[in-house]
Amino acid sequence: MHLKLDNLIAPFFVLIWSTGFIIARLAMPYVEPATFLFWRFIGVLMAMACLSLIWRISWPSRSQIRHIAVAGALLQFGYLLGVWFAVRLGMTAGLVAIIVGLQPILTAWFAAWISEKVTSRQWIGLAFGFTGVALVVAEKIGFAHIPVTSYVLAFAALLSITFGTLYQKKFCPVFDLRAGSSIQFSISAVLCFFCMYFFESGVMIWNAPVVGALLWAVFPLSIGSISLLFMMIRKGAATKVTSLLYLTPPTTAVMAWLLFDEPFTLLMVAGLALTMFGVMLVNARQSSTVATIAE
Repeated sequence: MHLKLDNLIAPFFVLIWSTGFIIARLAMPYVEPATFLFWRFIGVLMAMACLSLIWRISWPSRSQIRHIAVAGALLQFGYLLGVWFAVRLGMTAGLVAIIVGLQPILTAWFAAWISEKVTSRQWIGLAFGFTGVALVVAEKIGFAHIPVTSYVLAFAALLSITFGTLYQKKFCPVFDLRAGSSIQFSISAVLCFFCMYFFESGVMIWNAPVVGALLWAVFPLSIGSISLLFMMIRKGAATKVTSLLYLTPPTTAVMAWLLFDEPFTLLMVAGLALTMFGVMLVNARQSSTVATIAE
């Protein structure tokens, strides 16, 4: 029974992580992006404060706190706000998941910044990955008109999570994830508050979809995914976390197809398969990885 429960950790992690794009689609008609994310981050901080009474958290030094905050501004605020605004302006949940799913490939592209060598096998993987995403994007464009601004925001989110991951790996690769998450959610809540105050109305319609999306974002998506991550780390599976994130785009595309009737064609299946093959080539047999809490 213990072995069976261990085998369920990774699939549950992927399923919960993939729902981040779905709740964005669910809540968008009733609340503006920065407003929702502000209340989400506040909810997570309140939950983390309660959990800190049980967990003994090891807090980093002041210099590390600054680095963690910068990484958090990119990984939480920049990434999530870009994703949510892209969905708000008309991009489908499946497509935005595919675009930001390029993060492992783009990370390898800029790996020289952190003195990592990109092998010929990884360059081949890059080519396969970009080709696969191009197929899916081309097919998606054929079904619905999506504003150019949505693509700009989605790729801005991609760059934000990519450089946030690289920054974290370069300047603050090791820290207590509970303390680090609290720091990252705090700085992101402050930044979202300013965006909400200056650029949004701050109004949120408290109906069933919004309340459900907020509760899911705070507990299963944030607290739950963090807990599963800790379980995998304790079991020696931390190096597999990033590879599990490669399953997010196809999982999200299937969810969006089932819940919102978004198109899911054979060409898209081929593109997704090609992208997954590409990122597997890029990251095969890597000895280390960076786990980020950004969804």
